[in-house]
Amino acid sequence: MWTMPKKAATRLPTTRLSFCAATLLLAHGAPLQVSPTSDKLDYEAELAVVIGRRTRFVSEADALKSVFGYACFNDGSYRDYQRKASQWTIGKNFDASGGFGPHLVTADELPPGCVGLRIQSILNGKVMQDADTKDMVFGVARTIALLSECMTLEPGDVLVMGTPGGVGYARTPPVWMKAGDTIDISIQGIGVLSNPVTA
Repeated sequence: MWTMPKKAATRLPTTRLSFCAATLLLAHGAPLQVSPTSDKLDYEAELAVVIGRRTRFVSEADALKSVFGYACFNDGSYRDYQRKASQWTIGKNFDASGGFGPHLVTADELPPGCVGLRIQSILNGKVMQDADTKDMVFGVARTIALLSECMTLEPGDVLVMGTPGGVGYARTPPVWMKAGDTIDISIQGIGVLSNPVTA
C-alpha cells in the first residue's frame, strides 16, 4: 500500500492487507503467460523483502535485523479474479504470474528499509509507474512487525511490499498486458527484472 493521490478521498487503513502465494513465482527472462481464462492481466512494480532469520513478535525498531536482502517483483494481477471476492488472494496467485529477481541485494548495501529508492514499471519501453519507496504507507519494518504478531517468518520467506499508482486497471482506458509485450520492473540500487508476455 502506497500513499493515495491527493484527489482520492480514501482514508488510510490502520493495518495492511496480506495474502498468500504458492506457485506464482517466475524467473527473470521467463515468459509471463496470459491465462486462457482472463485477459485482464495487470502489472505491479513492487519491492520484495527476503527474510534472513526466524522472526516472531519483533518490534518495529528491531524488525530490519530480520531482513537478508531485497529484490524486484512484478505482482502480475488478474483484476477480474481479484474482484470476485472481498479478499484479493485468487487474482494474485495464478501460476507463474509473479516475476522475481534477477538480483538479491543484501540489506547492508541499501538504505535501511530501502527508503528513498526510485521504483518503476516499464511496459514496452513506456514508463507506467514511477515512484519513491519513501511513499509506502507501510514500510518494511512496520510490515515485518505486523506480520510477526500473527505468524512466524522463516529464512527465505519473501514479503512483497505493494505497488504505487499507475497500474493498468486504473487508467482510462485500462491497459492490460498482452502477448508480445515486455514488462520491466526497475528499482534503484537493485536492478531490472524483465519478462516477455506470451499467450
